[in-house]
Amino acid sequence: MKYTVQIVGVGGQGVLMASMVLGTAAMRAGHQVSMSEVHGMAQRGGSVISTLRFGDDIISPLESAGGADLIMGFEPVETCRYLSLGNERTFILMNLDPVYPSAVAAGFEEYPDVQKLVDSVRSRTDNLKTLDATKVAVSLGKAVAANAVMVGAVAAVKGFPLDKDLLKEVLLEIVPERSKELNSKAFELGYDAMS
Repeated sequence: MKYTVQIVGVGGQGVLMASMVLGTAAMRAGHQVSMSEVHGMAQRGGSVISTLRFGDDIISPLESAGGADLIMGFEPVETCRYLSLGNERTFILMNLDPVYPSAVAAGFEEYPDVQKLVDSVRSRTDNLKTLDATKVAVSLGKAVAANAVMVGAVAAVKGFPLDKDLLKEVLLEIVPERSKELNSKAFELGYDAMS
């Protein structure tokens, strides 16, 4: 068995933390694990991508285009930007909350209509699940818990080879003590959103 997760978003959304949770859980489950990340201008809201591969005989941290089993899209445009990493069987989990680039925030450009982005992805695959992870996190009091919502949602993806309890255990080990309760609730709400 080999499984590849592509986690995409922008700086500050918790893409790298989510990849650490999934990677650590995969190691604890006895899999070989390899990870790669690209986060050049992430601190300024730039694109972030993390590739996680686990299973048997994992050699390279990178996956060929079209080889992803799962794409976790923390941001709608970034999800669309990296669709080529998957194929018609790839499961796509897409957070619906946009992060506006500086040109959009300044009024120089317009952000695409989110529903049109969703429709564009749906035209390529039936394996799309959307959720407003940020809205769920805000309902708990902190938008930054959206990454825990996304990890919880992944735990409920049909056929995902890592156990829900293991993912939650690792998440709660990684987050600071003061935010464990928040992240635990966010994880469960993400899981419930997919069930």
